[in-house]
Amino acid sequence: MSTAAGTAVDQLLTQLAEGRLRIVDLTTRLSADTPTLRLPEPYANLVDFSLEEVSAFDDAGPLWRHHNIHTGEHIGTHLDAPRHWISNRDGADTAAVPVARLIGPAHVLDVSARVTEDPDFLLQVEDIRAWEGEHGPLRPGGWLLVRSGWDRYGHDREAFLNTTDGVSHTPGISAEAARWLAEESPIAGYGVETVGIDAGNGFALDPPMPAHHHLLGADKYGVTSLQNLALLPPTGALVVVCPLPIVGGTGSPARVLAVVPSTVES
Repeated sequence: MSTAAGTAVDQLLTQLAEGRLRIVDLTTRLSADTPTLRLPEPYANLVDFSLEEVSAFDDAGPLWRHHNIHTGEHIGTHLDAPRHWISNRDGADTAAVPVARLIGPAHVLDVSARVTEDPDFLLQVEDIRAWEGEHGPLRPGGWLLVRSGWDRYGHDREAFLNTTDGVSHTPGISAEAARWLAEESPIAGYGVETVGIDAGNGFALDPPMPAHHHLLGADKYGVTSLQNLALLPPTGALVVVCPLPIVGGTGSPARVLAVVPSTVES
């Protein structure tokens, strides 16, 4: 390791130890009660998360406790890999996502006030451009994280999915904004507080589910069901997305962490 690189790592560790930097967990706790996507018939749904006890300090394991886990790939806070969507059906699986693209600067765009007024709110290109006008351009390899305030429903399945007459009313992104992020912005990924990277009624847009279509089609990534984006500044935070490297996987539950200056108000 070069002296400069070593010094940079030492500075990071020192600032964490001294409390000048702190780590914010952006992950929804994963359990059988975690709200998950529900597709209407005739589409098939993933299994919810569950634990199966194998041993618990008993004859099956006198000195240990352990479980099998049962879960779909796209459950709780999770990464969407490019091959998840038909627009990139032969794209990178979860194990092939370059780790360098799973860590980068966080750009936090707050639309929570507008979502309070309209749960079907769709992010537009002009919203992103306005954010850039105030905070500077989206940085290469960064993640655009949209704070909608929806994380407040993260432990209430009915409120989180907000379904009326078979239609889920949750915020998302317009088709044009999704295309712009995919084709014209330098970001590596896009993160949201809702159950998926598209609006609850995203199938009604053209193309259907445009965040999936455009971003995954362009070899960019999505991360969903984030918490605590309110604790991050618009710029100046570092985000780390840690999915399991599942060979052949289209996604994975992930731990998502942010490193922020301790001067940021919580």
